[in-house]
Amino acid sequence: MIFFTIFAAVFLALVVIGGTFLNPERIATNFQEKNLAPSLHHLFGTDWLGRDMFSRTVMGLSLSIKVGLIGAIGSTFIAVSLGMIAATMGKAADRIVSWLIDLFLSVPHLVALILIAFTLGGGFKGVVFGLMLTHWPSLARVIRAEVMQVRSSEYVKISKRMGKSSVWIAAHHIFPHLLPQMIIGFLLLFPHVILHEAAVTFIGLGLSPHEPAIGVILSESMKYLSSGMWWLAFFPGLSLLLIVRIFDWVGENIRILADPTKAHE
Repeated sequence: MIFFTIFAAVFLALVVIGGTFLNPERIATNFQEKNLAPSLHHLFGTDWLGRDMFSRTVMGLSLSIKVGLIGAIGSTFIAVSLGMIAATMGKAADRIVSWLIDLFLSVPHLVALILIAFTLGGGFKGVVFGLMLTHWPSLARVIRAEVMQVRSSEYVKISKRMGKSSVWIAAHHIFPHLLPQMIIGFLLLFPHVILHEAAVTFIGLGLSPHEPAIGVILSESMKYLSSGMWWLAFFPGLSLLLIVRIFDWVGENIRILADPTKAHE
């Protein structure tokens, strides 16, 4: 399990690095090679402008992973901050944070993301802020419960009797206990963030059409499917699902390894 987790992590890193440093000329317009089916020269075929679909897909996946990374980090930070506030700053703060969690959980992520992205004008800024502000509630609820459990533990009570401040207890007792939950929560948020970014971009409220994003590629390919150019949507869509599944699998494996009761599985 550990070997395959490391292999998956290396594969994802190679996708990001490959997409970042890929020569832009690989996706340049070339009308002499337009509408070509998949072959050894063009693994994913070419589109109506002669652009290599394999190169566009790799660049799109790299961009989606970067956007997902920013969105997932932002959501994790919001979740940890609100979870800590709810569990440590009294009943009034707990009621307010719990109300916010219930409010955001009552609205589907995708609907809230579309509304926020549309309000902020779409584009990179709109979709990133939308991802940050819509994916934190479930993790915040977990963090809140964990903090309340740690606060009631014996070693925290002993630290309080010894005169340790709340800040010292939070830094030395609570935060280290939350670190595994933060990492696992971040990894499990990632697949949802990437899929929702692609969905919002697909309907035109996400990343710019000039970006080689997977959502843009899938949106553009819809008008050409009826003419038999199936590879324009099939390979980018399959690659996106593969990346999402790998992230989900890595997160689940790390969660199992971090849980002593499930490590033997």
